[in-house]
Order: sequence, then structure tokens, then C-alpha cells
Amino acid sequence: MRHNKKSGMKLGTDASHTKAIKKGLVASLLANDRIKTTVQRAKAIRPDVDKVVTWAKKGDLHSRRLAIAKVGDAEIVREVFEKAAQGMWADRDGGYTRIMKLGNRKGDNAEVVIIEMVTEPVRKKAKAAKTEVKKVEKVEEAPEAEETVETEAEPEAVEEAVEAEPEAEATEESAE
Repeated sequence: MRHNKKSGMKLGTDASHTKAIKKGLVASLLANDRIKTTVQRAKAIRPDVDKVVTWAKKGDLHSRRLAIAKVGDAEIVREVFEKAAQGMWADRDGGYTRIMKLGNRKGDNAEVVIIEMVTEPVRKKAKAAKTEVKKVEKVEEAPEAEETVETEAEPEAVEEAVEAEPEAEATEESAE
């Protein structure tokens, strides 16, 4: 049963302290574009940062007020809204943050990460081009392997066989 259970990470503190931690981390990340923190805290603030950037991309007054309530600093929100208006995240539909693991902290062995804002544009994947390239490579690799084996035995016979292969393939295609 879920009696009186709230969603989200608690971060080992009570609700008001968790809210204050998140608000401070979100403000620091938006102000500095990169912060160093623990894995749990980074994963906890990622949705909040994504919401603020999405609101900034909208750009209306209601979104600005929601962002100010989430971040707590109007000046930082203004800067984020200006970056969004300039088109910093225009081609990106989400995933405005990146988490990179650094290892464990020396004192308490907590896993430390860097969470940063993603600024580079999105690169679309070309699925069709990759499959065509793979097919071409496979076709080209097979005759080359045969040539290297036969070239050691008789170089003249290989040249005749290579010249005859395209003619044989052409006759097979015309027969079909």
C-alpha cells in the first residue's frame, strides 16, 4: 500500500530539506552549466532542470513564473530564458543534461559525478546509410579474400578469373 508516500527521491532528509537541496542544486547548475555532486542528487535534479529548460523554450509569462518558483532566483531564470530564446536547445526535444561518473569520493566513498548542461546540437542517426555501407563492405571483402589466396599460386589465372566473374554475374541477372 502507498499510504502517504510521495514520489521522487528523499535524499536522506525530510521533505523541506530535500526541496531546498534540489532548489540550490538546480540554481547552481543553471548558473554554472556544470556542477560536481553525488549520483543520487544528480539523478534527483535532472527532471527539474529539464522542466525549467522546457518552460524556457515556451517563453511565456506563466512558464517564467513556474521556473522562478522551481529555481528560486529570477536572475538565473532570465539568463536561461535568454539562452532558450537564442535557440540554444531549439533542435533538442529533451535530454538537456549529461551525467558523467568520476569515481568515488575519498572521505565517505560516495560515488561522485559531474552533471552538465548539453549545448551541442543533436545529430540525427542515418540508419539507411549504415546498412548500405555494411552490405557494400561485405560484398567487397569476399572477392578480395579469394584473390589473396589465389594470387600466391598463379597470378595470371587470378586475373582471368576476376575478368570472367563480372561477365558471369551479368548473364545470371539477364536470365532472371
